[in-house]
Amino acid sequence: MQFNRSKLTFILTMEPLGLSPSVIYPMFLLGLVTYCLILVFNLTLILTIALNRQLHKPMYLLLINLPINDIMGATAFYPQLIHSILSQDRTIYQAACFLQAVLVHLYGGGTLLILTAMAYDRYVAICCPLRYSAIMSSGKVARTIAAVWLTDITVIGTVFCLFVKLRFCQSAITDMYCNNPSLMKLMCEDVSINNYYGLFTAFLLQSIALLAMFFTYIHILLTCLLNRRADTKSKAIRTCGTHLMVFFLFELTTLFTVVSHRFDEVSPFLRRSVGVSFLVFPPILNPLIYGLNTNEIRTKVLHFLFKKSVSLQSNKGSWQADN
Repeated sequence: MQFNRSKLTFILTMEPLGLSPSVIYPMFLLGLVTYCLILVFNLTLILTIALNRQLHKPMYLLLINLPINDIMGATAFYPQLIHSILSQDRTIYQAACFLQAVLVHLYGGGTLLILTAMAYDRYVAICCPLRYSAIMSSGKVARTIAAVWLTDITVIGTVFCLFVKLRFCQSAITDMYCNNPSLMKLMCEDVSINNYYGLFTAFLLQSIALLAMFFTYIHILLTCLLNRRADTKSKAIRTCGTHLMVFFLFELTTLFTVVSHRFDEVSPFLRRSVGVSFLVFPPILNPLIYGLNTNEIRTKVLHFLFKKSVSLQSNKGSWQADN
């Protein structure tokens, strides 16, 4: 996307945080610790899957895309927020604002598409176990991952390419971070095409994800109910229930965020609160729910941590003996 010099230096202002001086440093520490935890949890999940050949299975190769996506979304939001809290400066250059908006939307679309691919993998594993290896071959998994990211980049890239020839008339962003709906409100020209395409892509991604989830999980639940083994049934239902809960919460928050900007009657506080929630909670909860809640991954992480602890104690003992 090309911007001229005046656009690159154009400064925008986001909604004030409204923090009293007494809570600035506690909120700064809270934001910093939260961001660090997100990085630690998600990087742990990525490294655990990447460094263990036993986890190079279709389910985990699809799963590894989720923490990568979560780190992208958190990095688009937290550093700028942490800086704003400490400096109490809510200004942002237009180029930085566009970059943040692109990354936030890539994160949102990526989450929906990755969860959809993961649901399909679970459907094949539970409903077609004998054909799982043939259906979810390494080539099929690679093509699925490529399709997820290519679709996400193409759809979201088109949304922001529509801004190239538009001019800014205002500088006050009516949100806690930069996004497509808040940027449209700053434009001088008619943004009907941007608005319709933004809504179309939002409902398209939401519809694909919802239909895929309904299809796969209905078949999974039916298979579980017909399965006579109680342990298999309870394990599958528990896993599906957790995934569905996370998915629908993400669906509701993202859909509300997109639609609420189109209606002036919606409370700005409610819109901002819900809009921030889908950037705050999933990146820190997803690695716990989808990663550490999985027995194979949890075992590998605990084994690595235990091995490191024993190694450190052994080195410490050797150092004390030498001295």
